[in-house]
Amino acid sequence: MELTHWSVFFLPCIFLHWTLRTSAEEEVLMNTKTETSDLKWTIYSTSKPEWDEVSGLDEENNSVRIYQILSCQTGSSTSHWLRSGFIQRQGASQVYVELRFTMMECSSSTHHRSCKETFNLFYYQTDSDDATYSYPPWMENPYTKVDTVAADFLLREGGERKFNMKTFKLGPLSKRGFYLAFQAQGACMALLSVRVFFKKCPALVSALSSFPETVPRTLVQEAQGVCVEQAAQQGPRPRPPKLFCGEDGHWVGQPTTSCACLPGFEPAEGHTRCRACPMGQFKWGTEGQCTNCPGFSYATTRGASVCACRSGYLRAKSDALDTPCTKPPSAPRSIVTQMNDSTLSLEWNEPLESGGRTDLSYSVRCTVCRAAGTPCLSCGDSVSYRPAQHGLVERRVEVWGLLPQATYIFTIQALNGVSQLSGKEAASKSVNITTTHDVPSLVSLIQRIDSTESSLTLHWSVPDHPRYTILRYQIRYCEKQERRSEDQCHHTESNRNQAVLTDLRRATPYEVQVRVHTAAGYGSFSPATVFHTLPDGQDSQFLLPGILIAAGILLLVTFIFVAAYCIRKHSRAKDSELGDKNNQYLVGQGIKVYIDPFTYEDPNEAVREFAKEIDVSFVKIEEVIGAGEFGEVCRGRLKIPGKKENYVAIKTLKGGYTDKQRRDFLSEASIMGQFQHPNIIHLEGVITASCPVMILTEFMENGALDSFLRLNDSQFTPIQLVGMLRGIASGMKYLSEMSYVHRDLAARNILINSNLVCKVSDFGLSRFLQENSSDPTYTSSLGGKIPIRWTAPEAIAFRKFTSASDVWSYGIVMWEVMSFGERPYWDMSNQDVINAIEQDYRLPPPPDCPTHLHQLMLDCWQKDRSARPRFADLVSALDKLIRNPPSLKIVAQDGVGPSYPLLDQRAPLALSGCASVGEWLRAIKMERYEDSFLQAGLSTVDQLAQISTQDLLHMGVTLAGHQRKILSSIQTMTFRNKSTTTVTF
Repeated sequence: MELTHWSVFFLPCIFLHWTLRTSAEEEVLMNTKTETSDLKWTIYSTSKPEWDEVSGLDEENNSVRIYQILSCQTGSSTSHWLRSGFIQRQGASQVYVELRFTMMECSSSTHHRSCKETFNLFYYQTDSDDATYSYPPWMENPYTKVDTVAADFLLREGGERKFNMKTFKLGPLSKRGFYLAFQAQGACMALLSVRVFFKKCPALVSALSSFPETVPRTLVQEAQGVCVEQAAQQGPRPRPPKLFCGEDGHWVGQPTTSCACLPGFEPAEGHTRCRACPMGQFKWGTEGQCTNCPGFSYATTRGASVCACRSGYLRAKSDALDTPCTKPPSAPRSIVTQMNDSTLSLEWNEPLESGGRTDLSYSVRCTVCRAAGTPCLSCGDSVSYRPAQHGLVERRVEVWGLLPQATYIFTIQALNGVSQLSGKEAASKSVNITTTHDVPSLVSLIQRIDSTESSLTLHWSVPDHPRYTILRYQIRYCEKQERRSEDQCHHTESNRNQAVLTDLRRATPYEVQVRVHTAAGYGSFSPATVFHTLPDGQDSQFLLPGILIAAGILLLVTFIFVAAYCIRKHSRAKDSELGDKNNQYLVGQGIKVYIDPFTYEDPNEAVREFAKEIDVSFVKIEEVIGAGEFGEVCRGRLKIPGKKENYVAIKTLKGGYTDKQRRDFLSEASIMGQFQHPNIIHLEGVITASCPVMILTEFMENGALDSFLRLNDSQFTPIQLVGMLRGIASGMKYLSEMSYVHRDLAARNILINSNLVCKVSDFGLSRFLQENSSDPTYTSSLGGKIPIRWTAPEAIAFRKFTSASDVWSYGIVMWEVMSFGERPYWDMSNQDVINAIEQDYRLPPPPDCPTHLHQLMLDCWQKDRSARPRFADLVSALDKLIRNPPSLKIVAQDGVGPSYPLLDQRAPLALSGCASVGEWLRAIKMERYEDSFLQAGLSTVDQLAQISTQDLLHMGVTLAGHQRKILSSIQTMTFRNKSTTTVTF
């Protein structure tokens, strides 16, 4: 009777009301509401089991299974356990449990003192469905307690019928599945439904990127996406789109993506898809929307990336795809001729139709008819043109070298950028010219009198024409080649019918032509005759004079070398004095030297002389990549008409600048503009005519060398690192030969591109050194900021900056490169660094550093600056190492001991000083593996001490250098502290 009473009391409460919680997707792992058969959960009690499984109906009259306890009137305080079946977590790291239950108010019970209005929720993780009636033990450990569940609404007889709904979060979960367990201790309750689920971020399309359904395994889970159909990633180093999924199943923030619609497609529907351009429109690039086809072109299909030209119209290869199609010009008009002695002048008017283009040019064709009844032939090389025969921009040309009593036909062709693409003869207009007998005759029968290895002696017959007096002869000679330009030919003159051609190449054929010069002007060149110079060892009457000349040249060269050696030796002794005179040197004639822009009375004049002004419309800024002393540093594109578009780095001058700041900012461009070398950052130009003022240089994809090496620790071989060092040394050799002292050579001021080519940069800092937190400097007694760790001792003490002080800095750069961006002198203070150098201490070799490289570093760090190698010596030494790779396998500890005492590396970090294993990894710069250690369950000192190389491989630590660094740190740190303190993430 009592059971019936309570059954009637509880059953009305099983009609459930379900509501939509959030827009996040929920993956249900278990829901008792959908089960129609017995659940058959495990029931346990130290006395009589009280949990009872009964059937009921939900609000839709569907049969559901519930568990209830009606023992609160018995006075029993025994724990009653109820355990669910095995629930697989399906990859979720945390799940949610939604409980719907009712609970009786204890005051309604006759044993209300032992009655409770709460129950406990537990879970137990396991990799297999192996739970039994007695295993695992029915207690809080091994079960994990989630919470003590209290009811918000309690039932009493005659009161309102309400059920409670509570949701709890379980995790983190790491095993294949888990069980839920409910512990009731004197509660009268009914468990109406249990729903277990996890939340996930739904599939999403945004910013032309598609992201898959993502299950969050951490507080914020990164999801990688792909570009939508007909879209692709942009930029020099494209990376997949990414978006973060929150633990609540909602996407966080905006996507990070470079996806853009392909040519022929435009963004549509809120940038969720790429739509093909309709007929009559096109899009040739990846940016913007579809536009109508330009003039005289059309598109008959959807998704056009280029519009085809209409019949009769063409587009040149150099034309942009969004420009109208054009056609060849019409013929020139109104040719006017004027004969002056043997020179003919031709002038004409421009065509009526230019074809819609501005690149109009003209070409002249010449045909000569020497006698009636004979075919007319091309003039060829017999006549000359001024300024040129082809590519004329002006509508005038002069022709000379015409034959006497001959008829010439001159044809003027009008051309533009699409003329050659038309497949038709260019439109032209012709004019006939007949010469008189006053034009000089041709020279014939050129003969060789003598030849040597480097000269030809020639003779020719005098033209037999009594009507004019020959003033002189002009000789043209060229090396015989299949393709030859007029610039490769040489001219000389002779007053008689004989000439000696000198300074020729041995064993080489030469084409020789001769023409007559009279009072009427020049005649035509004779047909080309081929003569050969002699090879080595051939007899000639000029052999003895040649030997004497060679001996004299040899003596002269020897004298020059001896004089240069003496001068150089003297100049090195005076190096410090030369180094302090505003970077200006007195050098021999013909040697290019650096000119300090601050020596100009008007600094703007230096900018105009050394830097090219660029139109601001040619530049497109894409993104900010950093900040400099004067303003932002951006990446952009530079498209100069007629040249290929390329990426550039853009330094900007922030607003509100003073005249001095503007002058200092542009001084770097005045310096860079004087340098042209593959290992010196190249200046593209400046923008000073608009705001902001900008400096444009070539774009280096990998950025600063020090941060690039730290990011790619141990990923390059010694010969690759030596190649980087060789490039830096080559650039510094060029600067030193131009008498330029950098003053701030460091890995942070070396930029590296995608081909691992290193280039010296930051020339503004070479004059004005600034202080910042990452580059501590020392203020000398003479004023100015100096980067202590990279600066030679004489520069610190006396501000004596010379090429030799740059060599010292280069040695520090070598150490930075071989240690993959390690900080020179570690955590030593600036004063400690100065004291150590004064006591002749030097940096030790980085790990696995070849002996020869460390010896080069020590040579660069000679206290006597005159004993340091020059940059030319360093380039030569590095070239030898590159040509002999086995020499790089001899590491520093295996070589002969250094001549200087070496500093000890910084003391290893005590593990007890780290609050977590993650902090320890960050201290040794291995934080990239923090998640791998966490997933492997490594969280205590004892576990770290047992790590082997194989364990590191399983965790994804595949680089040998990283393995050695981690294992060495563990060996030197963990055994210092034998306590059992637990270090957690």
